[in-house]
Amino acid sequence: MLLEATGVAKTYGAVIALRDAALRVRPGEVHALMGANGAGKSTMVKILTGAINPTAGDIKLRGEHREIHSPAEARRSGIVSVFQEPALIPDLDISSNLRLTATPVEAFDERMAELGIPGVDKMAYARELPLATLRVIDLARALAADPDILLLDEMTAALPADLTDLVLKTVGDYRSTGRSVVFISHRLLEIQSLCDRATVLRDGVTVGVLDVGPGAGEEIVSLMLGPIDEGEASRASAQATASEETEEPASKTARGPRLTVQGISSGTKLKSVSFDLYAGEVLGMVGLEGQGQDELFDVLAGARKPDDGEMFVNGSKVKFGHPADAIAAGLVFVPANRAEALLPQRSVRENISLPFAARIRDWGPINIGREREKVDGAIDRLQIDTRAQAEVSRLSGGNQQKVTIARWIAKGVETMLCFDPTRGIDVRTKRQIYQLLRDLAAAGAAVILYTSELEEIQAACDRTLVIFGGEIVDEMPAHEADEPTLMRAAHGLIEDVPSAHGGGHA
Repeated sequence: MLLEATGVAKTYGAVIALRDAALRVRPGEVHALMGANGAGKSTMVKILTGAINPTAGDIKLRGEHREIHSPAEARRSGIVSVFQEPALIPDLDISSNLRLTATPVEAFDERMAELGIPGVDKMAYARELPLATLRVIDLARALAADPDILLLDEMTAALPADLTDLVLKTVGDYRSTGRSVVFISHRLLEIQSLCDRATVLRDGVTVGVLDVGPGAGEEIVSLMLGPIDEGEASRASAQATASEETEEPASKTARGPRLTVQGISSGTKLKSVSFDLYAGEVLGMVGLEGQGQDELFDVLAGARKPDDGEMFVNGSKVKFGHPADAIAAGLVFVPANRAEALLPQRSVRENISLPFAARIRDWGPINIGREREKVDGAIDRLQIDTRAQAEVSRLSGGNQQKVTIARWIAKGVETMLCFDPTRGIDVRTKRQIYQLLRDLAAAGAAVILYTSELEEIQAACDRTLVIFGGEIVDEMPAHEADEPTLMRAAHGLIEDVPSAHGGGHA
């Protein structure tokens, strides 16, 4: 056995992250590490790479007992990880980040070319690069170290389909060299197409190890989630799918759009984008990496000023010079990178209650009772695990993302801008977020949802837009937006660009 970890436990005060976890990895295999958010996957990865010390447990490498006290020590032992969030220092350029880990530049360049991003500017600051590029840089840096064991924590969660395919191919090729990969993903199709075996964690305990073959997905989900009664499963299935019997588009358009975007351009990537977003609908958006979606959401959220174009909220023209202006106009933003939206060292309650004290002109005595009622209601509605609520940083990724949404639920939502909000989140939490978006729309809110997971369009949306080359190139009802159709449009493989992109339903 190449790696054998047994009886691994980790506690943070009263919070138990791992209680009795085991992981055994053979040479030359891709081994999936599965579990719902909060099951302990990322904690296990951090223990194996020396980022944190276990409370208990035994680790063997090639049959010998090892204690790993730092990432540098793990690297010398042949274990390298790509963590769930980029491990690059934002205020350093890429070249300096490579020197910090003594990464061979020539090997790094070769790996970047294999991963589809050759010639990356090493003098660019990490903070200036898109999230997907940072993830690929992290992977190339790890591969350049030529480890015996590569641990990938939600590596593909922030990647578009084309980069995901390259990453999966690279992982498969790495296995063929006799090295091993521990692969964490909530995408079961990736697990079934790539992995040899899977270890499943639930509530910090290893509950199963199985060969990955036909039909393994059902068994993995069953082990991850535990028993679910038929009534709950039926309700979850119904809630996760956007009904085709919802309010007809004509009745929505008769009321006029909540948000109108006309000819918005920004920089070199976003080119004259126009669309309407209506109260009572969830509008989906898909696109490959770097097609202008980041710039568009920055403009909508007030983080970037457009070079051209106009925006209207409830028929009134608006100009945003700051995110506070967008919030004041009723547009709130939920980013994919929850670290951008949270105060990690503050409590769950403090993070959710931020909007109550956000406007200086309204400062004065806060109605604590009303605030507490709203915050508690949002926590209950999103089923947020508050056992570690003293610090949001101690929550699982899924619960952290719920907190970013809960603050706007507590304050009240008119228009919600969601940018890949379910990235790296387990199946059950995804269902909860889908249903929450549907409920918000049913209550009269307007929601725009950009997603890198194409199946989410039919699970949560009424209508979808496809962005390619900085322009909206296709629009369709969600029930027509199957994966092949979306993929063709996302690659620009459509015969005619619809002419009705001035807003509304084409």
